[in-house]
Amino acid sequence: MFFVRTASERDVDALRGLLAETFHATYDGFYGPEKVQQLIDAWHSLPALKARVEKKGGEFLVADDGRRLGGMAYAAMSKTMTKTAMLHQLYVRPSCQRMGIGRDLFAELETCFPDAEIMRLEVEPRNAAAIAFYEAHGFVEVDRTTSCGGPDSGLPAIIMEKPLG
Repeated sequence: MFFVRTASERDVDALRGLLAETFHATYDGFYGPEKVQQLIDAWHSLPALKARVEKKGGEFLVADDGRRLGGMAYAAMSKTMTKTAMLHQLYVRPSCQRMGIGRDLFAELETCFPDAEIMRLEVEPRNAAAIAFYEAHGFVEVDRTTSCGGPDSGLPAIIMEKPLG
């Protein structure tokens, strides 16, 4: 049984392992293992994860069963869009998928931003499982970008939104 809690600095090593495993399982087929490893090294370095866990104004959650992390989620209020919470990451370990972890992480995140009217996210257009998950949780496509994860990434994404409240 996994329970959702706020991540702490002591979770950073386990988070990196979870994200590396999940990124390779999810994206190797789209981008190749070398490109995926570059993304992991850039986006999920120990200092980057530590900074995100400690960042004020964001919510970094993990699903923990006392032995391992089964999933993680990170969201923060948008710096550029008013009343918008950005879901930056929601990943569930491949061996833990279809156990309700993603649903539980997302349900908790929805309550963390009382001033938000919208939750927004970016998802890889070929990631059919993630798109289906988000659609099942009320998200709809509102736009597309070629800069998933930040400016000049060159990675395509579908932008989805869901009204909150």
